[in-house]
This record gives sequence, structure tokens and C-alpha cells, in this order.
Amino acid sequence: MSEFQFSNSDNKQWSRMGPRAMFGQFMLDLGKKYKKLMILSADLGRSSGLDRLKTEFPEKYLSVGIGEQNMIGVASGLAREGYKVFVTSFAPFLSMRSSEQIRMNLGYMKHNVHLVALGSGVSMAYLGNSHFGLEDVAVMRTIPGLNISCPADCCEMSKILNDYSLNNRGPSYIRLTGTPGNPIVYKKNYNYKFGEIIRLKKGKDLLILSTGSMVAQSQIACNELTLNKINAELINVHTIKPLDKKVTKLLSKFKNIVTVEEHSIIGGLHSVIAEKIAANSISTNLLPISLPDKFGPTGNYNYLLNYHGLVGDKISKKIIKFLKKK
Repeated sequence: MSEFQFSNSDNKQWSRMGPRAMFGQFMLDLGKKYKKLMILSADLGRSSGLDRLKTEFPEKYLSVGIGEQNMIGVASGLAREGYKVFVTSFAPFLSMRSSEQIRMNLGYMKHNVHLVALGSGVSMAYLGNSHFGLEDVAVMRTIPGLNISCPADCCEMSKILNDYSLNNRGPSYIRLTGTPGNPIVYKKNYNYKFGEIIRLKKGKDLLILSTGSMVAQSQIACNELTLNKINAELINVHTIKPLDKKVTKLLSKFKNIVTVEEHSIIGGLHSVIAEKIAANSISTNLLPISLPDKFGPTGNYNYLLNYHGLVGDKISKKIIKFLKKK
């Protein structure tokens, strides 16, 4: 199985399916290719789009029930026996309920297990704060040796999953944001490389670093900024940890930098970039656009993005206001 390719018709279909259903479809494809493959779920097989996998390859699927901590231990043992292992649950259950097991069984023991976090950010909508993945990156970043990826759309998600299935990169946390009907970022096939940022738009007036669902919203914001004669450079940070070494040099080229993410202002992409700026004594202005450090309302996903100002037009307005102060 080589570099994953997709067509123009694929991206439209996958966007309609959304990240959870597309994850299940991709696991089905892996099931056809690998004999020693195991997919583990904490009683969320249907929510993970895994119904067809369970039917066609029941020996490659295991539901541990509502027992995320035990699931990590089982996954670690399977990986030690040479299996390719993908584990899935909702983001807060995976990242926080089982954080100690991830720290010891995966981080410390370096077992090649891939954690796929469903419904990160506020995409769980009406299920509310108990199911929102607000601070998952902050928690997972503290575990040594754990990779963190956050795809911009379903096409990039497939490339990331494919890359992890091909390479022994050690334990990973794959953060899925958005819902069915997500905007398409990549309209044609492209070369994905683990750990390497992707420039989606070249600019000179400011730098926007975005990740996950916010990449598409940042593209909309860039179009609005262009109408206001502001030429922004847009970077997709699909790999949050390890961060591309080229980022440090890039940060030094801009006087105004913006981070955009569907995550708490604490511990996510904004914190990663702020740490780089501080560690390298870079003189710049930094604007975080993210979820606030508080619990918010529940409701329709699009309503929540609007409420938190995480949609293209509101992102551009925040940036224009930020630039006027400088």
C-alpha cells in the first residue's frame, strides 16, 4: 500500500459522509489489505462507522464496552504481538479518561497504537460539554513520544491514516473535527508528508496557522481579507506534534501571526506557537482564535462555531480588528 491517492469525485463523497463514517470506510479498506489488523472501540462501533467492518471482518474488530482504560491496555498488548492497532472513542473519553494508560502503555512503552478521537472540538453538538473535545490536545501533548495529527478534511484524514498504517511512527493521537458536509480543503490530490506543514496560500501581510476544521474556515477568512487588501499567508498545521522545524523560521518572517483552532486557548496550537516564539525570542504580535477557557452552550454544530466566532467572516473581522491596533 503506497501513498494514498484520491480523485475529485472522492473528496465530494467523503465530505458528505463526514469524518466518522469516512474513518469506518477507511478501516474497512485496511481490513482488506492487512491480516494482522485490529480495530478497538469502547462501545462506539456504529458511531465510528465500523458496522461494515464488523460484518466483513469480525475477527479484526473488538468492542471492549465502556472501558476506555482497559481498551488501551488491550491495544498495547496487541501492538506488542505485531498487530496494526487503531483505537477509537469520543475525544474526551479517549484523551482524559484513559490518559494514565496512554502515558504508560503507549508513551513509555512506545507501542505503535493509533488513537482516533471522534467528535473533537464542539462537533458533538447537542450532547454537550461532557462529549466536547475542548482540551484533548493539551492533555495529549504532555505525553513524551506521542504524535498528534489533526486533518483538515476527509481527504487529509485518509492520507494520515494511510501513513500511520504504513510506518511504525510510534503511538499517535489523530484528532477528527467537523461533521458530515464539512467544507473541502483539498479539491485535488496532493503529496502528504508526516510532520511537514502545507502552505495553502502565500502572503506577506500576516501569517495564519490553522489546523483541523478551521483550515477551511481560514480559507474563507483569507478571501475576505483579500477583499480588504490584506494579503495573508495560510499554513495547514496537520501535525501538531512533532511540529515542523521550518515553523520557527517562518514565524520570524512575520510581524503579525494568527492561530486558528477548534480547541481551548490553553494547550493547543496557539500554545505550541507561543512556546516557539518565546523560546526563540521572536519579536511578533500573536492573535489566538480558538475556544475560550470556559464551558459554553450546547446546540447545533454550525450555531456553536458561530457562537465562538470560528467561522470565516468572523475570523476575518477579528484579524482586521487585530491589525488596526498594531
